[in-house]
Amino acid sequence: MGKAVNGYQGAQPGPIALFGSGEAAPAGRRVHEMLFRRLGRPIRVAILETPAGFQPNSAWVAGRLAAFVEERLQNFHPQVTVVPARRREEADDPDLTRPLLEANYFFMGPGSPTYTVRHLADTWAWHVLLVRQRRGAVLALASAAAIAVGAYTLPVYEIYKAGAELHWIRGLDLFRAYGLDLTVVTHWDNQEGGPHLDTRCAFMGVERMERLMALLPPTTTVLGIDEHTAVVLDFAEGTARVMGRGGVTVRHGGEEIEYPDGTTFPLEVLGPVRRPVLGEGLPPEVVDAVLEAERATETLPPEVAALIEEREAARRARDWPRADALREQIRRLGYVVEDTPTGPRWRRA
Repeated sequence: MGKAVNGYQGAQPGPIALFGSGEAAPAGRRVHEMLFRRLGRPIRVAILETPAGFQPNSAWVAGRLAAFVEERLQNFHPQVTVVPARRREEADDPDLTRPLLEANYFFMGPGSPTYTVRHLADTWAWHVLLVRQRRGAVLALASAAAIAVGAYTLPVYEIYKAGAELHWIRGLDLFRAYGLDLTVVTHWDNQEGGPHLDTRCAFMGVERMERLMALLPPTTTVLGIDEHTAVVLDFAEGTARVMGRGGVTVRHGGEEIEYPDGTTFPLEVLGPVRRPVLGEGLPPEVVDAVLEAERATETLPPEVAALIEEREAARRARDWPRADALREQIRRLGYVVEDTPTGPRWRRA
């Protein structure tokens, strides 16, 4: 990946970590530690309440994740903010979701996959996450949130608890911009049903999951993730890394491949991968807001700051040749200086 600059990875896309479950368990902690080390400091974590927003205790659910990050990952000194975007109107509020503009590590977890899609799709918050990830931020998505971001989303509660007919809904389709028609199923090896009820494959059971897969388009790849296991998709390096107690299962075209803990496999296993441009398919105003937030939080390298001060002194002395030479020197270091009535303003070239 690109060199970290104040918690961002330049123009390289950030990793996407998908947890089958156990995002706050020891196996999950190791994944977060690995991603924190790669991200660099400062680490600004934003936890979205959206997946559990329908629950009366959604603040407690998100707060428990925040406490885990602050206590179990304290060596990294993370700055943690819970964003209470529980419903669509809140997720679409730029003021309420303002902390997302400065975060470089996004965390969503348990709740309802279909509720997540219904209240997050095409909102300001969701678009900010997409831009941030393309700019190097990390997305850590567990359980319901991981299911919700696929091309198709499994209505777990509706089928398992309420007896709805087998079906899928259109998901948040996070991976489409990267060329992947990918659907995620967490809790792949769940055993809560014991010997009398098959609850594997997100509580569907193997027999029902086979029928569900037959309902998907033939182009769709299904990524099954065991509990207490994560797969880290790295679009900068083109790899997927399996970490945790179990493994992952890739299903496509009737074929199935299993990858155990410690395995790294090419992303091309999931489909033909491409790299989106920054604003592709996203509202320009969101892209502008993200870039402006980056500029506001970025710190100039000391040598560039000194050159800008020297150039301003040359301008005050009306030494225009010297000021122009310093502007060019600053440009070669990757920065552009703009003169305004209130003083010089800089941005990355």
